[in-house]
Amino acid sequence: MSVQHYHYQACDAGGNLLNGHLSAESEREAVAQLQARQLTPLKLKLSNEQTQALSDGRVKHADLVDFTNGLCTLVEARVPLDKALSLLEGITEKEHMKRLVVSLRRQVKEGKSLADAMELHPEVFSRLYLNLVRAGETGGILDQLLPDLAEFLETAEATRRHILSSLTYPIVLLVTGALSVLLLLVFVIPQFTAIFANVGSTIPPSAQFLLDVSAALKHYGWLIVPLGFAVSWYWRWWRKDPEHRLAFDSALLKLPLLGNILLQREVATFSRTLGALLGANIPLIRALRVARDVVGNSLLVKQLRQVEEDVRGGAGLGVSLARTRQFPLLLHQLVTVGEESGRTAPILRKLAQTFDNYVKDDMQRLVNALQPALILILGVVVGAILIIMLSAVFSMNTLDF
Repeated sequence: MSVQHYHYQACDAGGNLLNGHLSAESEREAVAQLQARQLTPLKLKLSNEQTQALSDGRVKHADLVDFTNGLCTLVEARVPLDKALSLLEGITEKEHMKRLVVSLRRQVKEGKSLADAMELHPEVFSRLYLNLVRAGETGGILDQLLPDLAEFLETAEATRRHILSSLTYPIVLLVTGALSVLLLLVFVIPQFTAIFANVGSTIPPSAQFLLDVSAALKHYGWLIVPLGFAVSWYWRWWRKDPEHRLAFDSALLKLPLLGNILLQREVATFSRTLGALLGANIPLIRALRVARDVVGNSLLVKQLRQVEEDVRGGAGLGVSLARTRQFPLLLHQLVTVGEESGRTAPILRKLAQTFDNYVKDDMQRLVNALQPALILILGVVVGAILIIMLSAVFSMNTLDF
């Protein structure tokens, strides 16, 4: 096991307060070292350097998926938990993940449960993750729940990658077109200024407008970057207000096609999370609270709070979802069927797959519509700029060819 560095505050036999540093493999061993020196430990914590080392490097979703798959394989093979973490430490290549595994193993060796050890890293392990691991440890079925958790993370990652890959080409197309227009305005349009100045004729209003825009970009274009930062800061500040965020999220769900995609994406995430928690025999109210935290749209979060209150009051989950008039009909109808048949968890997991497929299909339709639309718009803009400037040149009666 890797050696940890601790800062301690202790009291000696004479009642004197002492501060210092020591190295040990665990907190328990550090306490034993102090007691062996006839010191009574008062405070013991990782040194600043060690704390910084544990926080360096952001754990990506793909890293968490790899860690979960590795742990799942070892636990299914009936390898003891501390030994499994030791093996994971040996095969982990990324330094920040190795430090995370070392920290988990140290806490487990000191007698903590795996869920309690993971709870010390809230930036890595979500409430869903912690609840499933804790349920598995409590019920002695960790080897059964970890495969479900690994599948959950892999499905979420696959859906995210599919959405990003679908949007890559339209974004590249949009950026390329915007840069083309910018280059035209900054480098090409100014060349016409000299032509018009030499001829001395009246410039058409449309051409004069483009010349003014070009001149403004050349003289004040540097303001775009600080303006972008200012807009970004204002946007984050504006979104912090709950009412503003609620209004914006409500408007998002009303957008044609895109609003439906966003709703189905949120419903798929909610259904998968709630299904996984209920499948681990976690009580419905607690599961609803955790599943609500994974939903990003504040309007849906508000509706789910009401659903939780209705369920707490004795109403069925399907009926409570239907009362909101916000969630898809398919969701609350099948949830009602699941409640009647006692198969709510499997039905929720199936619903998550269904809504994921809906998201993929709708995203493909959106991308198929965006690509020709962007090409057409950019073609019209670039063509309009060229036509305006060339028409202005050819319309000069005094132009000497």
